Amino acid sequence: MTGRLCIFLTAVLVGCALSVVSAQYRARSLFIELERAQTAARQLDVDWAQLQLDQSTLGKNARIEELARRDLGMVPLTAARTQYLTVGAK
Repeated sequence: MTGRLCIFLTAVLVGCALSVVSAQYRARSLFIELERAQTAARQLDVDWAQLQLDQSTLGKNARIEELARRDLGMVPLTAARTQYLTVGAK
């Protein structure tokens, strides 16, 4: 009887040991995945800050006006160049 009990306890012990090894492996895998996700989140934060900086730089009125003058050949509107249309006039 003690021989069977010893074999049973040994099998339970081996099962528990395998369960511990499996749990440690899973915990390490999850930790590595967590580290990768945190690294990706930090990179996304850096990218977001850069995009906000770019948006504020590209949206400034002075830059838009300079591009319109240089690339599109636009000039500021003056009263001498303004044409007014009236309803019913020919």
